[in-house]
Amino acid sequence: MTLFLFLTVVQAFVAAGLVILVLMQRSEGGGLGIGGGGSPGGLMSARGAADVLSRATKWFAILFVALSIVLAAVAVDATGQRDFDDSLDRSTSAPDLPSSSAPEAEEAAPADDPLADVTE
Repeated sequence: MTLFLFLTVVQAFVAAGLVILVLMQRSEGGGLGIGGGGSPGGLMSARGAADVLSRATKWFAILFVALSIVLAAVAVDATGQRDFDDSLDRSTSAPDLPSSSAPEAEEAAPADDPLADVTE
């Protein structure tokens, strides 16, 4: 269970990082992008920053999906249910009710019940 908890915390950090990376990127409308600055040919130019952010976003997304698959596998191991139960339990048992006659049951119905006088 501690592995599951650890991976869940790591998954939360990866998800937060992924959200931050997506919000930092320049959208088509200008959005929340960091834009860039400095020399046009440098690493942190507008194009260089976009390349770094898009690569980082790609790897964070891959890590997020991989961690999701690993967490699902760990959860299955923790519960011990590897098989699908394709049977349907159709057995029903009526609850044990005190024996009473039908007229007494009609008298015991609440006054605001609209279906109290309906009989089968």
